[in-house]
Amino acid sequence: MNRPETVTLSAQEGEASIDRLSAYVPRVTDCQVLIKVVRWHFWLVFALQESTLGLKRLRALLFGKAPKPHEPPASETWSPSAPPVGAGDNAGESWPGEEAAPVAHEVRAETQPGVSDAESTPKPTGGQRPGTGRLGADAYAGAERVACRHEELAVGQRCPVCGQGTLYALPPGAERRIDGHALLSALRYERHKLRCSACGQICTAALPDEAGDEKYSARARAVLVVGRYYRGLPFYRLHGYQAMLGVPVPDATQWDQIEKVGDCGSVVFAYLETLAAQGELISQDDTSVRMLSLMAENLTLQAQAEAMGF
Repeated sequence: MNRPETVTLSAQEGEASIDRLSAYVPRVTDCQVLIKVVRWHFWLVFALQESTLGLKRLRALLFGKAPKPHEPPASETWSPSAPPVGAGDNAGESWPGEEAAPVAHEVRAETQPGVSDAESTPKPTGGQRPGTGRLGADAYAGAERVACRHEELAVGQRCPVCGQGTLYALPPGAERRIDGHALLSALRYERHKLRCSACGQICTAALPDEAGDEKYSARARAVLVVGRYYRGLPFYRLHGYQAMLGVPVPDATQWDQIEKVGDCGSVVFAYLETLAAQGELISQDDTSVRMLSLMAENLTLQAQAEAMGF
């Protein structure tokens, strides 16, 4: 639904229009304004139901953008001899930001000679770096796309929930399933969505049976385990390679999926520990390097045995 035309109406014009509508003698302009207001009402309800309009954006549409607050430069410092803001003969005649800015530039030029504005401007510190959130469906540009459509519902039919409204199309919802082939590939299922115009019920097409319930398949997790602990690929290198192919898999996500594989093998490991505890003798040697100290000890014992006639 496109955004309707903006209604521009002063307070006096609005009161006059209300008087004419109360007397049931509206003008053509009153009818045109009323049509715009009704369209605005339906557009706001639709935008709020679809969660495409936030409170800040709604406030900007209704009341306009708020003015940016004045931020004094970092070099502007307070001194006991300086008069307070707004003091003097011209106090209350202008906004604080209009007269304070030139004074701030003069103080900066006197206190810090030879320092440019760019060097004296403070840089924001703290917070999180951008791009650390969850990846959306649009990030999987290399994913194969499969359209999932309703088998029994179509646009224009009656709503199966309330039986009053009709169904109309919405943008399809997207879910991802990660599989393992040559490293990792993605399959994108685009689920057909229909909404009832009366009750607002949303009908979403079902996923095929081969999609499964989990985003990462067992094969994808096995590929990650083999790539890390057999092929020796670091997580960050695999992350960069997958991003180049259009199927990004962050390094932290790789570790989470590998940990699930380790949890499956922990049952086998615990059983092997039980079998090892029942054994009588355990001998293990995982090195092929000769131990020189043991060789010298063996030669000494052999020489003693030969001297005693053994």
